Amino acid sequence: MKKTLIGLMLCGLVALSSVTALAQDTKVDESQILTVSQGTKKKLSGVIVEREAPESFIMRDQTGGDYRVSLTGSTKIEEKKGNPFRGAKKYGVAQLLQGLNIEVEGRGDSNGALVAEKVKFKDDALVVANTVNTRMKPVEGRVSKSEDRITQVETNAQRISGQIEELAAVSNAARGGAKAAQDTADAAIVGVEATNRRLDQAIANLDDYEEKPVIFINFKVNSAKLSPEAMQTLEEIAAQAKTQKAYLIEVSGFASAEGKADLNRKLSQQRANAVVEFLADQDIPLRRIIQPHGFGTLKPVAENDTREGREQNRRVEVRLLVNKGMTTPPPPVEIRRPGTTGSIE
Repeated sequence: MKKTLIGLMLCGLVALSSVTALAQDTKVDESQILTVSQGTKKKLSGVIVEREAPESFIMRDQTGGDYRVSLTGSTKIEEKKGNPFRGAKKYGVAQLLQGLNIEVEGRGDSNGALVAEKVKFKDDALVVANTVNTRMKPVEGRVSKSEDRITQVETNAQRISGQIEELAAVSNAARGGAKAAQDTADAAIVGVEATNRRLDQAIANLDDYEEKPVIFINFKVNSAKLSPEAMQTLEEIAAQAKTQKAYLIEVSGFASAEGKADLNRKLSQQRANAVVEFLADQDIPLRRIIQPHGFGTLKPVAENDTREGREQNRRVEVRLLVNKGMTTPPPPVEIRRPGTTGSIE
């Protein structure tokens, strides 16, 4: 009986440990990496799944196969442009982020890796990859806190396991002790399972945010300069953000329909950057600010054929996002013996 009770407790501990393993297991299986014959020319399209070193990464092609890609000093990293009337943008190795969709051309080396001659990707794909990586950083810290909680639960489960051993010894010395020990063990297992559900729910809510009311920062025609009123509003936003435990700030820039589209997109990005720089000066950590983006004349909030409408569209939208999973604690779990009102601490 003693072995049975301890075995049941260990099952609960294994379930707890699996949560951490699933959260941390992002490595590619080396045995599953495909190779390219030496000297064979190959072109791949896919996504970067792991950055191993500054000069290499693992990419997964559109069929699900993983390949190791090596970079050299002669590797060209440039934009996959759709406009034939301008030159492609050049990029550095630092822009090859995890989650970036790319095209790679090169030849296989003696180790089976693909030595890249050209790496191309769209500018929009880089914006998406930057946004994803920015959101991941705050989550990493929250996962670490969840791991600490799991460790505490494991310690409590070990303590309960010791109590079960004592109850098993009493059951061998007196009639009726076996049933009482079994009831306590069953209650302990129910408690561990309830704790597992709490942890699953907490981890599931790590990317669930409560959006505070959006704040509009307006600008003059063809200007990205913050007005005194805008600075005061941003100071209030920064003060509000500092009172939160787990938050992100989303910054989006816009322009009215006056002028050329490419200039308006550039101007909207400059406005978003101006807001980010001011917030950083108010001691808001950059890791708390999502990659700012300029949308140009997209998503107008008013008609552009009136003066008042154009004034409203020359704006930056600032959103304060507060994480629900970190700010809303789960309900406590009580482990009770069947038929009693007391609880096991």
